[in-house]
Amino acid sequence: MSTRTSNETTIEADPNLPTIRITREFDAPAAKVFRAYTDRELYAKWIGPRSVTTDIQDWDASTGGSYRFTNSRDGELLASFYGSFHEVRDGERIVQTFTYEGYPDGVSLETMTFEDLGDGRSRIVGLSVVDTMEARDAMIASGMETGVVEGYQKLDELLADL
Repeated sequence: MSTRTSNETTIEADPNLPTIRITREFDAPAAKVFRAYTDRELYAKWIGPRSVTTDIQDWDASTGGSYRFTNSRDGELLASFYGSFHEVRDGERIVQTFTYEGYPDGVSLETMTFEDLGDGRSRIVGLSVVDTMEARDAMIASGMETGVVEGYQKLDELLADL
């Protein structure tokens, strides 16, 4: 299964592994994109679909740190997420866990790499690994694609203003 959008977002589910790979290019250097991933206020502005508001309760984007945030729409709580930052390598890589509070047994291990492409452009590649194919398919069916694509559109707008 593979999806490509006009915004250069590619979401791939390996047919033989419980993984999801997301690739996206940006018109900004990797250091700027990395900052948007690790700065609490910036992250809250772009993560998720346009229709939701993100409120971050806990945020320590450093190796050994953790996070917790909620998404709401029109004041109604939709979902809560939490995880741990296992490795945060400035401007290069983030390894973290990601858990949807509504399914606490479904922990995803995520690795994001940030690559400068030159001329002020960069590419990020995210690899999410879950424990079963069913969990991977449920993650995809949850509306994840809308959140990823719209979130990266919001990130494009935010990066242009930084």
